[in-house]
Amino acid sequence: MQSRRKLRFRLVLSFALFGFGLSVLFAVASLYVRSKVEDQLVVSALQHDVDQAVDKVIAHPDQSVSSELIQAWIKSDRTLYKMPLAWQNLGTGVHDITETDANGVLRHYKLAVRRKDGIIGFVRYDVGREELGKRQLVTSLIAVVLLFSLLSLAIGLWLSRKVLKPVTLLANRLRDFRKAGKAEPLAQHFADDEVGELAHALDEYAARLTAMVERDREFNSDVSHELRTPLAVIASTTELLQGSPDLTPKLAERLKRIERASRQATELIEALLLLSRAERRGPTRGETTEVAKVAADVIESQRPQVRGKPLEIELAAHEPVSVNAPASVLSVALTNLIGNAIKYTLEGTVRVEVGAGRIEVIDTGPGIKPEDAEKLFQRGVRGEGAGGSGAGLGLAIVRRLCELYGWEVSMRPRTDANGAIASIVFG
Repeated sequence: MQSRRKLRFRLVLSFALFGFGLSVLFAVASLYVRSKVEDQLVVSALQHDVDQAVDKVIAHPDQSVSSELIQAWIKSDRTLYKMPLAWQNLGTGVHDITETDANGVLRHYKLAVRRKDGIIGFVRYDVGREELGKRQLVTSLIAVVLLFSLLSLAIGLWLSRKVLKPVTLLANRLRDFRKAGKAEPLAQHFADDEVGELAHALDEYAARLTAMVERDREFNSDVSHELRTPLAVIASTTELLQGSPDLTPKLAERLKRIERASRQATELIEALLLLSRAERRGPTRGETTEVAKVAADVIESQRPQVRGKPLEIELAAHEPVSVNAPASVLSVALTNLIGNAIKYTLEGTVRVEVGAGRIEVIDTGPGIKPEDAEKLFQRGVRGEGAGGSGAGLGLAIVRRLCELYGWEVSMRPRTDANGAIASIVFG
């Protein structure tokens, strides 16, 4: 068992250590930069002054030596006129002044003035080198900030990966389970912390969902299986009645309708059974079905829905198309598509075209809106103007069957006339 360490504690500790280390590094770097800059300024100023003094003595041995960095003058009220005019009215204190030196360069000075008992003292300090040092310090600090920003980014990325690694592992395991189609316990792979608690909660939730789905599948399978017996009785009884010698044509037609309805119900139940089993074990294959033949049978079974409407149902098989799936699955899908086309088309034609690895049902009904095409495949959604009974489950079942066998079902409005086109592209 891994030691319990709270994710919050790890985050706080990581960023606290990161902030402390970064502050220490920045403080050390700032002190180092400041020390280096100050040393450079002092050395530069002293070296400049001594060089100037030596050069002046060599050039003029009889003159006194003075500093260019700091200069001082003591004057009285009577000799104050010898000082620059701008200085004469300055009071006691430190003043910022700007003057042009002998070379015509504008320089910045600090001028200290002291007036006492008729004596006026002036001390001028050249701050040009200090300003240069400040600029160097600012440049150095900018470089340090950029360096530490890059360092912070690198450390932050490393810390985020390190601290959030359990969350990433949990997400990856969930993705692997989705690909495998089978959920395995997650909590055993994680420590007893927040991520471990989340994994444990996901395990419990997955167990409840699995149990619920299994109950639904078993219920669907049991109901579908139990319905086959009464349907078989209806089919056999209808067959016996059709063999009666005194059967009238009207009664024979009604028995055919009962037989077709019984066959459709049987095919639907078989498709639901296949769907329930396939969702657990995979789709049932190995049976080759001719699409045109199933479409013809479905059209014949749906002709009674015309009920005297000026409507023609046509079948055009441009080329043979076969699918590796049970005929009952394809029959259920086509019954829904063709039945809907007949139901919503009051007059005109319903044309079924087979070819190029697909089947299309083209009608001349009121059509559909492009934005509603995908909604029609949702459970409980019915088309506009839908009358009679119905729960809006037909197209939802068709979508599930097509997804199971890798087919693509869609609906779209016609562009050349009123109506809609329902198509299944076989993969």
